[in-house]
Formats: sequence, structure tokens, C-alpha cells
Amino acid sequence: MTRLEDQTPVFEMTDTHWRSLQKSGAAHKHRYGHAAVIAGPFGQGGAARLAARGALRIGAGLVSVVCRSDAVAEHAAQLNAIMVKPYTQDGEFQDHLTGIKPQAICIGPNLGLSSGNKTQVGQTLTLGLPMCIDADAITHLSDRGDPLPGISNPQSVMTPHEGELRRFIPEAFNTTSCRVTLAQHAAKKAGCVVLFKGPDTVVARPAHAPMIVSSKRFQHSSWLATAGSGDVLSGFITGLLARGFDAFDAACLAAELHFRCAEAFGPGLIAVDIPEMLPKVLR
Repeated sequence: MTRLEDQTPVFEMTDTHWRSLQKSGAAHKHRYGHAAVIAGPFGQGGAARLAARGALRIGAGLVSVVCRSDAVAEHAAQLNAIMVKPYTQDGEFQDHLTGIKPQAICIGPNLGLSSGNKTQVGQTLTLGLPMCIDADAITHLSDRGDPLPGISNPQSVMTPHEGELRRFIPEAFNTTSCRVTLAQHAAKKAGCVVLFKGPDTVVARPAHAPMIVSSKRFQHSSWLATAGSGDVLSGFITGLLARGFDAFDAACLAAELHFRCAEAFGPGLIAVDIPEMLPKVLR
């Protein structure tokens, strides 16, 4: 019997894709959108900074890190060309985020697992903006004891690894090990695009055919198995969403470029290197 993975089309970059990633000579920064990255508590902001750097390198016109006021120094000391937008109290978070007026949001990388963080996830979802939902945000969405509203936003992307996906759809893992089927199940449940991370990354969306973004063409893609790599990928996706890319296209392009950055750098790659390879890949 032919495996579903073998029947699923593999994403390939076309001239149209490459052209879509370029910027117009007459453009200004506001044309390419504002990406907001929600940071975790003081001392845990590295993941948000990696995502923010990824969003900036992929071409978002403006990028902000949204953080608690006690974490401002941590971010400001390490970020250039990225704005830091602090809020003081948890009760201010939603109005503060709305006031920033982002076109896309990244939430989840090292966000935290407190009840306050869970509230932030719910408040962010209610804005209805394109967003990348990763890491701790997926864990909060998987909590069946006090469930959050679903995502139900076709212009958003959830980016689980296997452990996170298993928490989100545990029942599906009881019946199949097919990565394509699992991603499709998650996309239907979440109501958004799902990028199931792995050597063969599966990108699925409700009621449409899935796609595989394969690492098999790249000799050095295994070096992406490093802390923070997924945070950069989330930043790539968020930056493309801020630029106005369709969520499915943003997920496929981000995964492909992520692999290509690893290939361009080669052995010794760590997460901070990935965004810095993107200019070379895009030339």
C-alpha cells in the first residue's frame, strides 16, 4: 500500500515565490507590515528576540517585542532595529497590544505556562489577526480542563513539534502515525494552517490538500536541531504574515527558507546564525 506521505506533493520554490519575497524600489516600511512578538517573563526573552530577528530579516517593515516593563532592559540591551513595547500590568496587555496596531502576531515562544500567560493567549486570539502560534501557546490551547476558544482563523499558522501536537490531538495519535494525517487532523481541529515540524515538515490547512517541505535535498539541515531554531522559524512566518502573505504560502516559504539558511551556513549552525544567513539565501 502506498503511504500517504509518498503521495503528498513536495513544495518547490518557483520564480514567482522568489519575486514575491523581494521589495519594491518605491516601497516604504509601513507597506511591509508591523510584526509583534509576545515575550515571556523577565529572564526568558531569548526566544522572543530570536523570533523578532527572524521577522525583521524576512522583510517585515516594523517589528516589536511586547514585554512586561520589568523585562525592558533585557530586551533593549540586545536589540537593534526592533522596538520594545512594554506594558506594566497583565490587565493592560490586550489594550496595549491593540494599540500597537500590528498586522501579525507571534505568541508562544517561551511565553510561560502561568494562568496569566494563558489569559494572554486567549486575549490575543480574540483580536482575529494573522498570527503564528507556537510552543507554550499550543500547550495552553491543549488544556482541556479550562479550554480556550479555538483559533478558527485561516490566516494563522500553528507550528507544533511532535510533543506539542500529541498534547493538542492525543486521540489522533491513538489511531495513526502518519504525519500528514496528523497534521490534517490538527488543522481541522484548530481551524488554521498547521506546520508540523520535522525533517519532512508537513503544512496542512482545513479542506485543502497538504504539502511537504522536505529537508532531504539539503546536506546540512540536521544542524537545525538546535535550541531556538523553531523560534526563528516562527519569526519567519510572522514576518511574512505581516507582509500580507497568505498563511499557507507563508508557512511553506518559511520552512523552505529555514532549511536553505541551514544549508548556506553548514556545520556549527546555532539559532542566532539562521536569520543572518537569509540575505545570502535571498540574493
